[in-house]
Amino acid sequence: MEGYCVKAFAEALEVIPYTLAENAGLNPITIVTELRNRHAQGEINAGINVRKGQITNILEENVVQPLLVSTSAITLAAECVRMLLKIDDIVTVR
Repeated sequence: MEGYCVKAFAEALEVIPYTLAENAGLNPITIVTELRNRHAQGEINAGINVRKGQITNILEENVVQPLLVSTSAITLAAECVRMLLKIDDIVTVR
């Protein structure tokens, strides 16, 4: 069960690069597939370069983001999902 939950969480996180590629006018399926393959090969710094329209080493491109921003957003999203899952009653609204 835990493995299923981790897989679902990982798939949910793939919405981020998918949306970024889509908004940049790139083919999101191709980009996310290539990004996934590069990460599987150990290229942990691979990321979407929207200016070049391809996957590059984001550290070499000087693209950085504060860790606290990402962890806060993911934590908040996970807490919201947890609260929604705790709701077991249907409230009727007039």
